[in-house]
Amino acid sequence: MKNLLFFALLFLGINLVAQDKYTISGSLTDGENGEGLIGASIKLVDQAKGTITNSYGFYSLTLPEGTYQIAYSYLGFATITKNIILDNNIKLNVELTESSTTFDEVVINGEASNKNVESLDMSKNELSINQIKGIPALMGEVDIIKAIQLLPGVQTIGEGGSGFFVRGGSADQNLILLDEANVYNASHLFGFFSVFNPDAVKNVELYKGGIPAQYGGRLASVLDIRMKDGNMKKFSADGGIGLISSRLTLSAPIKKDKGAFMISGRRTYADIFIPLANNPDLDGTKLFFYDANVKANYTLNDNNRIYISGYSGRDVLGISDQFRINWGNATGTLRWNHIFNDKLFLNSTIVYSNYNYFLGTPETANPDQTFTWKSNIKDYYLKEDFNYYLNPKNTIKFGLITAYHEISPGKINYFIDGVENELNTANTNSLEHAAYISNEQKISARFSAIYGLRYSHFQNIGAGTVYSYDENYKVKDTSYYKDGEVYQNYGGLEPRLGLKYTLDETSSVKASYNRTRQYIQLASNSTSSSPLDIWFSSSPNVKPQYADQVAIGYFKNIKDNTIETTAEIYYKKMNNTIDFKDNAQLLVNPYLEGELRIGTSNSYGLELMAKKNKGKWTGWLSYTYSRVFRDIPLVNDGKRYLANFDQPHNLSFVTSYEFSKRFNMSLNFVYNTGRAVSMPTGKYVYQGQSIPIYSERNSERLPDYHRLDLSATLKSKNYETKKFKGEWVFSIYNVYSRANAYSLNFVENADTGQTEAQMLYLFKLIPSVTYNFKF
Repeated sequence: MKNLLFFALLFLGINLVAQDKYTISGSLTDGENGEGLIGASIKLVDQAKGTITNSYGFYSLTLPEGTYQIAYSYLGFATITKNIILDNNIKLNVELTESSTTFDEVVINGEASNKNVESLDMSKNELSINQIKGIPALMGEVDIIKAIQLLPGVQTIGEGGSGFFVRGGSADQNLILLDEANVYNASHLFGFFSVFNPDAVKNVELYKGGIPAQYGGRLASVLDIRMKDGNMKKFSADGGIGLISSRLTLSAPIKKDKGAFMISGRRTYADIFIPLANNPDLDGTKLFFYDANVKANYTLNDNNRIYISGYSGRDVLGISDQFRINWGNATGTLRWNHIFNDKLFLNSTIVYSNYNYFLGTPETANPDQTFTWKSNIKDYYLKEDFNYYLNPKNTIKFGLITAYHEISPGKINYFIDGVENELNTANTNSLEHAAYISNEQKISARFSAIYGLRYSHFQNIGAGTVYSYDENYKVKDTSYYKDGEVYQNYGGLEPRLGLKYTLDETSSVKASYNRTRQYIQLASNSTSSSPLDIWFSSSPNVKPQYADQVAIGYFKNIKDNTIETTAEIYYKKMNNTIDFKDNAQLLVNPYLEGELRIGTSNSYGLELMAKKNKGKWTGWLSYTYSRVFRDIPLVNDGKRYLANFDQPHNLSFVTSYEFSKRFNMSLNFVYNTGRAVSMPTGKYVYQGQSIPIYSERNSERLPDYHRLDLSATLKSKNYETKKFKGEWVFSIYNVYSRANAYSLNFVENADTGQTEAQMLYLFKLIPSVTYNFKF
């Protein structure tokens, strides 16, 4: 036993020989506004020891007594080197300032320049807000979701889709977080725009594999978006005026260097111009969406800091006095950062999330013709996340999460002959718990690992109604459960592993494995985004989905780390995959579970990327080859078929060129294989009606998708030194006016009786102009 303990301590880098060690800890912030710098580097000069800051800018580094030179760096900021005499524990907060770069050294803010090679992260992408804002956008609306759709391994259906598909996972298998709160529908205007106002966003991280143990609940990916904390130094404002929306963000200290707030808003204004049509039939018509973000933080003392943030966004569409539909998200997050000592950091979080929609007639409509349809999903989370900096070779993370889910799939009220009628699908309630632990360890100068374990547990709780089905999916029995009664339990382990071997200073190989579980999913048989999609939970009839993914990659930096290249291959096996029978009825169906068909699916692929962060030219080129297959025994006659988002080839090219300090141009080009669809191969006539005969499920394809976008940005004179800074952004979406197929409809020609395909496309060439400002 003693020998086992000895080797365990030795493996963790704990020296058994008495030696005085001390810890230097603190935070790294942006000297301009006090924002914490995430993933900033703290390294010993001329030594291979160091650490990085966590999600709140905190760091801790334990070293033997001595004198050290410590370099604090963050790409795009000037490196600061401190001479430290370490003979006791030191608390040192460091402010970094943006580099005074020359015109020839344009730098994109981000992490350490060699992080691509040295970090254990793989299958992970980070985008700075500056990069996202530089990408040409539809109608000038900078869009975070559209930006990540340009990354390798991320696929989309094209225009009209803010959903995304990662490594063979469906759109509902992505965990989308805004300040740790779930966002269940990230789209505005039926998918044309996303709900994230870039002016309010600080950091964007996408995990496609190698998912850290602190994340769970979804199979495919994690999109972690953090809002800005607020300017702790001075009042600041920025915003923009575009063709379809305007936005404004204000930030100021509550008390200088102690606390700050940020408030941000965005709204479209198409409805403002409707009265100009002078058409009485359009009176009362509404068409707009809005987003509102708020956040405040305050440092109570050296060891305690609190954050509170919230988001509310909504789409409103109304046609005169005949029809109304609106949908939106609301989130709230309360966080407390506590530093127990130089090595132990705690973040306690309370989260609220609500997605709901309304469909119906306005109150002014004829009472005998009114109806309302309401649905929502609510989450309440409590989280405890610890970071323990054991020593320079080991950083341990562990925590607990518990959540309460409340789903109301649909409630319809309608009138017939003055009598109100009601149609409901039963509400479902559930609890979800998790505990996790992981360790990031530097085993030798070349070899590092991150290994962890997560256990998740799911409980259905009453009141509830559960239907039992026979082999033909017909209801055979009904069970009723009282309020608070636990009537189903699921759970399991989710191991996580990442390995990195450094070949030399500029290259490394990495590998990862993760198991993920998902207990809540979306009932949708379409790839396009719809606000009326229904979320439903695992139950006695629906087992949780789980997936295993392995990946291996080669990472190489060239030209003094100015160009990062990556190559990854992956394989993913998904179990208890959910699909639907042909012509399934998903909306307001109390017997929804009888429409489901369960099986397995698998995906594999190759992802290549080259990214340039420095110089006049910046941007990236990425290519993905991927396949997604499903095996559902009672779908497609039991034969294997493609997922409807299977797109073998995806190519993205994103670049920006700085002609001068005032003027730059950006370009992006995308090419995707057309997505898989089912098409009619014949027809028969029954009682005078033509009935189509379809091919095997998803055995045909839409035409390939490709598009070129351009933008140009002109900044005001003396932009860098002026207090009020302005810029004009001119953009063209779909430069060569490609008619990309959104869908194919098949109609019968009245003259010939032949069935003809009609292609629906959404956008051709769209120019736009936006004026941005800040002061």
